[in-house]
Amino acid sequence: MTWGRFEETFSPLAMTKFIRIMLPIAAWYDYEIWQMDVKTVLLNDFIEEDIYMDQPEGFMVVGEEQKVCHLQRSIYGLKQASRSWNIHFDEVIRGYDFVKNNLDHCVYNKISGGCCVPSALCGRYFW
Repeated sequence: MTWGRFEETFSPLAMTKFIRIMLPIAAWYDYEIWQMDVKTVLLNDFIEEDIYMDQPEGFMVVGEEQKVCHLQRSIYGLKQASRSWNIHFDEVIRGYDFVKNNLDHCVYNKISGGCCVPSALCGRYFW
């Protein structure tokens, strides 16, 4: 077991220039813009790595303080949580026939019935 080493811990976000281009186009053509804020996005996501943590204070079993917890799901503050969620989001949105943009990997497009539907992942403090 290795402590303190993490694999990919980042979660990419859409480039500002894409959003600055997309919003005026949407306003010009009177498109609907939907924004969704997911507050629990980093909770309860599946993780692929074996991750262990010390027992939380107040939850330690007397006589078994040396044991550790094996995480089966992501918890808030886990460095791998955002990357794990991004991989899961990518799999789900591609399942709906969205195609990842070659220039910005957080922008997805779907052409349906002659209409293009863009989708982008933006950070919390984007604006």
